[in-house]
Amino acid sequence: MSGKKSETENIVRCSWVGQHEDYKAYHDDEWGRPVTGDSALFERICLEGFQAGLSWLTILRKRESFRSAFETFELSKVADFDQKKIESLMNDSRIVRNRAKILSTINNAQCALEMINEYGSLTNFLWSFEPPSKKYKNVSAIPSQTDDSKKLSAELKKKGWSFVGPTTMYAFMQAVGMVNDHITSCWVFEAVEKERRKLSRPI
Repeated sequence: MSGKKSETENIVRCSWVGQHEDYKAYHDDEWGRPVTGDSALFERICLEGFQAGLSWLTILRKRESFRSAFETFELSKVADFDQKKIESLMNDSRIVRNRAKILSTINNAQCALEMINEYGSLTNFLWSFEPPSKKYKNVSAIPSQTDDSKKLSAELKKKGWSFVGPTTMYAFMQAVGMVNDHITSCWVFEAVEKERRKLSRPI
């Protein structure tokens, strides 16, 4: 997909990647590349929420287990999770067993279904918060939250969502390509720019 580069090549990545192979793969193949589709976007929001207080590496390594446990984050299925399913999730050692976050995921799926009736899709709503493009030469210059992520957070909270604070929402915006926060010297930066230019916005 991404034309992975050999580790023998002298390449530049964003400094947060470090030497973890899981991080390298995520950075090179996914992070910042535009994502659309309601289930895919819902998954990213949920995973960012589950990550709160934990390392992203922990979430990455449990990602396939999350997908299995949460029915590939299909909104209608997650929205219908009952008490029996909640207890099953709380006993599932493959995922992060945090009751508040599990309940939040179910609640957020229910809220998302209501929003689809209003906006046509969750994708339409979320991508309407795409901010003007910015470029960064250094990771240290990249913010942890922005006015746009604060606005998105506030609107989601108004609609009943939880675990969607402005920092979590900016991490989400970075992950799904609403912004390209690869530093300009990163070998992935131009590839992400190209994908963002080609993207047919859903709104």
